[in-house]
Amino acid sequence: MMRASVMNLNQVTIPSVDVPRAVTFYQQLGLRLIVNSSPRYVRFECPNGTTTFSIHHVEQLSPNPDLVLYFECEQLDEVVAELKSKDIVFDADPKDQDWLWREAYLRDPDGNMLCLFYAGENRLNPPWRVH
Repeated sequence: MMRASVMNLNQVTIPSVDVPRAVTFYQQLGLRLIVNSSPRYVRFECPNGTTTFSIHHVEQLSPNPDLVLYFECEQLDEVVAELKSKDIVFDADPKDQDWLWREAYLRDPDGNMLCLFYAGENRLNPPWRVH
């Protein structure tokens, strides 16, 4: 039996009907390509930390409107402004939320929802954290 204390979420994979197009998009967001088996599979390294993110090719997307990928950015407003200058369209500009996060929303070329956010200490230690 695996002890929960040894687990760490550090890799997420999403589907894409056009992996090369998705590569261009995620590189614009600042992710670094570290595995390139395009057009079948790619993997990125996030600029901060050790988390990786990958994309695999599918012939058809299954609708999953509840999937949201969160990428934390300390300088959220500046990052959003820079991405907008690269013609990346946002569904919602940065906004302070009741749960003490600042969030902006956009979609990748396959329609996956992304939230660029800044939570700082409140991500792991919100005032209502269970102890």
